[in-house]
Amino acid sequence: MMRAMKKILLPLLGLALGLAVTVRAEPLRVIFDTDVGNDVDDALALAMLHSLESRGECKLLAVTLTKDSPFAVAFTDLLNTFYGRGGIPIGRVKNGKTSEPGKFLQAVVEARDERGALLYPRRLAPDAAVPEAVALLRKTLAAQPDGSVVLIQVGFFSNFARLLESPPDEFSPLAGRELVIRKVKLLSAMAGRFNDKKGREYNVFIDTPASQKLCSDWPTPVYFSPWELGESMKFPAVSIERDFSYVAHHPVTDAYRAYMKFPYDRQTWDLTSVLFAVRQDRGYFTVSEPCRVTVDDKGKTVLNVDPQGKHYILSATPEQRARTLEALIALSSQPPDKPSK
Repeated sequence: MMRAMKKILLPLLGLALGLAVTVRAEPLRVIFDTDVGNDVDDALALAMLHSLESRGECKLLAVTLTKDSPFAVAFTDLLNTFYGRGGIPIGRVKNGKTSEPGKFLQAVVEARDERGALLYPRRLAPDAAVPEAVALLRKTLAAQPDGSVVLIQVGFFSNFARLLESPPDEFSPLAGRELVIRKVKLLSAMAGRFNDKKGREYNVFIDTPASQKLCSDWPTPVYFSPWELGESMKFPAVSIERDFSYVAHHPVTDAYRAYMKFPYDRQTWDLTSVLFAVRQDRGYFTVSEPCRVTVDDKGKTVLNVDPQGKHYILSATPEQRARTLEALIALSSQPPDKPSK
């Protein structure tokens, strides 16, 4: 009798374990919202997402831009292409807060080799027509399973605040807030400054009304990676010099060199939001108790005690910072599966 039961139960146990592994191994569905071009850490953060996708940890569904520059579109596309994923949809903010090309976008987009050919192939020219960001967000979210999408915001709150207010359309009969409730698991945002009197952080105050809207109305948990966290960990110039040299020309290296007089170590602001979003359970960061973040009319973030709040603040101990920085460097500099020539 026992032998007969084992013959029945062991295959079922193996099937159950196999299904559990399958569920855990499914890549996390991610949308990346960035103001790439205003700072260079956005480029490193996007490179990280490609490395994490190559490892099977996430699936980058779309990139939406709060940098209202055509060169931001072209740069994002060439970086996606460099990592072998040139088909990722890109959406651009309408009437965004910053439209200047910045310090490195145009230089990298227009870089040419000794023959006069574009140094970095891309699908989209700077003047290419791309979807408006909120429309792309709605289309992408509507196509995903319920509760499956993690949003990563490392730019302004413009696109996501507008998403909340968006009406039903051809993609979904749900209004924006209801669509977020249905499809989004959480939002990981590089935003806020809490440990000094200044209290103003760039991503928040540049579009203060949008920041106020999101902090007051966003319905899912929001994990804030604040200014202090990225400030405490600097991405080393020596990594830019050495770890990206697996190709003669690398768009991240070129962006880094064009952004500021080289060599320099740069804060890891945006990279921390990416790492937390994809590897929430790895202990890289300390997560605060529930709280509530508000934004005043000057764009200052205010931390409020609220045990029922849906906001959380990330921090790191010295031991966590050492381990986290090592992971940020390794993921940012990981070669593509098939790097472009």
